[in-house]
Amino acid sequence: MTVKVQIKVADEVWLATALLHREEPSREDFAVEEIVSRAARESIIDERRPGVYQHAQQHCVANRPPNPGRYRMLFETRPGFRRLFRNGDPYHSDREGSKIVPEVDEIPIRYQDLLGWYEKWNGKSRSRHRSLDALLALRGSGKELWADEHADEYVNRLREGW
Repeated sequence: MTVKVQIKVADEVWLATALLHREEPSREDFAVEEIVSRAARESIIDERRPGVYQHAQQHCVANRPPNPGRYRMLFETRPGFRRLFRNGDPYHSDREGSKIVPEVDEIPIRYQDLLGWYEKWNGKSRSRHRSLDALLALRGSGKELWADEHADEYVNRLREGW
């Protein structure tokens, strides 16, 4: 008796992308076609589903408007290229609160170790972005210094004493 694997297309796309990242750790991103090809090669389910391309292209991409999928599983690094979504990545506001990784009980056992791998991979990325986050946290600080005058006038006044 064979048991047919039930898996969401979005989870299949995430798994294929995670496998690519783990197999090629020096690469920052992958072409949509590479993700689709990796999903087909992995053959997570018996058939090749046409929805894999659409999910990799649009439905799972955090920084694109939802249409209609709202997942935040991938991030568009440049046109036609994706990587896994990382904590701290900007995303479309309509995707707030949406799924980032597959649920452990919704993927085959042989892929569940990818969730632990992702946590470590994502943790490394957070440390890379800490300095950027610290700079972004300064946004708007000091604005009271020139609140009552135009910024150019403020700079000119500071330069008067040079």
